[in-house]
Amino acid sequence: MLNFGLTELRLVTPRDGWPNPDAGPAASGADIVLAEAQVFASLAEATADCTHIYATTVRKRGVIKPVLTPEAAARQVHATAGRSAFVFGAERSGLETDDVALAHSIVTVPINPEFGSLNLAQAVILLAYEWSKGQDLAQPPVAELAPTAEHAEYEELIQHFVRDLDAAGYFFPENRRAATLRTLRTTLTKTGWSYNDIRMMHGIITALGRTPKNR
Repeated sequence: MLNFGLTELRLVTPRDGWPNPDAGPAASGADIVLAEAQVFASLAEATADCTHIYATTVRKRGVIKPVLTPEAAARQVHATAGRSAFVFGAERSGLETDDVALAHSIVTVPINPEFGSLNLAQAVILLAYEWSKGQDLAQPPVAELAPTAEHAEYEELIQHFVRDLDAAGYFFPENRRAATLRTLRTTLTKTGWSYNDIRMMHGIITALGRTPKNR
C-alpha cells in the first residue's frame, strides 16, 4: 500500500486480532499504515462512509454486478466524488458471497485461466499500482550512467582489435578484410560504452594475447 501512496487500512474482524505483533516485521517499515489501521466488526461498518465499494474477486454465482479490470476501477475511483474502498478477502478463502453482494462493483484481474491463483499481497499491489497512476508519485531514483566514451577511445579499441586479429590471422581471405573491418567497427561503435568499459575491453584483449602461465 505505502509503495503506491495508500495509507488507510481498514480491517474487518482480523483472524489473529489487532494489533498483531507479526504485522510489523512483515510490513518492512510501512509502520504508518499499521499505526493508523482501523478495526471494524463488519464490512458494512468499515465501508459506511464510502460512496463506491469495489469487491476484488472472481465472479460470484448469483451476484450480478458491473465487472471491471483494476485499471478501469482505478480510473473510476479518480473520476468519482466521495470515498471509495477496495475490499480484499482472506488469503485462503477470499471474499464471501455476502461481502460481494454489499459492493457496488467487482474488480477482476485478467489472468491465465489455467492458473488463476493470486495471493492477497499480489492482488493488493495490482490495485494499488493502478490507483497510483492518477497520483503525482515520484519516480524511483535513477542511477546515473557513466558518460559515453569519446570516439577517439573507440578508435583506439578498434585498432587494438585489428592488431591482435591480424597477428592471429583472423582476416582471411584477404579480399574479405574490408567488409570484416566494417562489421567490426559497426559492432563496436553501437555499444555506447563508457571510458571504463573500453579500458576493460583493452585489458581483455591484452590478456587473451598472453601466453598462459603454468599453474
